[in-house]
Amino acid sequence: MNDTNTVFVGLDVHKESIVAAYSVGYGEIQGLGNIGVRDVDVARLCTRLRSKAARVAFIYEAGPCGYGLYRLLTKKGFECVVCAPSLLARKPGDHVKTDRRDATMLVRALRHGDFSPIHVPTVDDEAIRDLVRAWVSAKRDLRHAKQRLKSFLLTHGVRYEGKADWRPAHRRWLSEFVFATPWSQIAFEEHLRTITDREHQSSRLECALRELAPQWHHYPVLQSLQGLRGIQFTAAMAILAEVGDLSRFQNPRQLMAWLGITPSEYSSGARRKLGGITKAGNFNARRMLIEAAWSYRYPAKVTRIIQTRHQELSKLIVDRAWDAQLRLCGRFRKLTQQGKHPNLAVVAVARELAGFIWDIARMTRSQSAI
Repeated sequence: MNDTNTVFVGLDVHKESIVAAYSVGYGEIQGLGNIGVRDVDVARLCTRLRSKAARVAFIYEAGPCGYGLYRLLTKKGFECVVCAPSLLARKPGDHVKTDRRDATMLVRALRHGDFSPIHVPTVDDEAIRDLVRAWVSAKRDLRHAKQRLKSFLLTHGVRYEGKADWRPAHRRWLSEFVFATPWSQIAFEEHLRTITDREHQSSRLECALRELAPQWHHYPVLQSLQGLRGIQFTAAMAILAEVGDLSRFQNPRQLMAWLGITPSEYSSGARRKLGGITKAGNFNARRMLIEAAWSYRYPAKVTRIIQTRHQELSKLIVDRAWDAQLRLCGRFRKLTQQGKHPNLAVVAVARELAGFIWDIARMTRSQSAI
């Protein structure tokens, strides 16, 4: 983007304000102040900038305000990129941060191409992601509610003789237990009610996901990913909702890096040192992938549940899923036999599982194109 007939515009976007700065080509950067957050304010800015050059390019940082501004600008025919704020170059000694400085910095980054653009999902993909994240939050709240109840019972010295696994026998014991003190009984029943409410919420959201999934354009890939061990419907839905279109990654290494499961590196000269995983990118997708990777600690086996999921898949996908089982189960066993901690072995398995996910998505797209 080095055309002198281009207006480069940086927007520092907040809930109550949008501070803008611009430059025509590589000329002097000028501030525009707070332009307002309404659509009419953005339209007024676009009209003003369009008179300065034939081409207008916008940039702003990803943040809590979402992608509404991006969609508004692209709908009007302007170029717009949303960049990752953590990957912007900043001077170590610069300790003055203002909205105007941030907008000016964005203009410089856009002019020199010194930024990392993020993938902006479509409206439908974002809606599916919202639903998936609501389900993930409900499951997390359910887990915390169960932990709070167990802590409450432990505090009062109440112990269940069997295994507290929330199966019918355990739940029946909970429903029949009565505290001697009425106030403790009220607190106990509220804990139980919270668990029941979160279970119903999780069930409703999962039913909604299953109902909407066949209408999603990623549904063929969603079905194919369920051929892999450890990736059932909700896990496949969560991974795809966060990652989006897997075809945007040219190779599996890019997907692994985006998920933050590649090793960090601290090298200088002839010295090369690898550290822990980078943990960059999307936390929700990485967590779901690592949870799925734990299933490969057992020997390779096609269970009845996996056989049921394979019935609607092509032989090519099923064979690839079996290759993944042989490879990843053997990988976990080899690493643990070498003395690696199981947690480290699972992360290594998750990294390779991401490669199989990328390959199965590629194969599914090729089959759909035929």
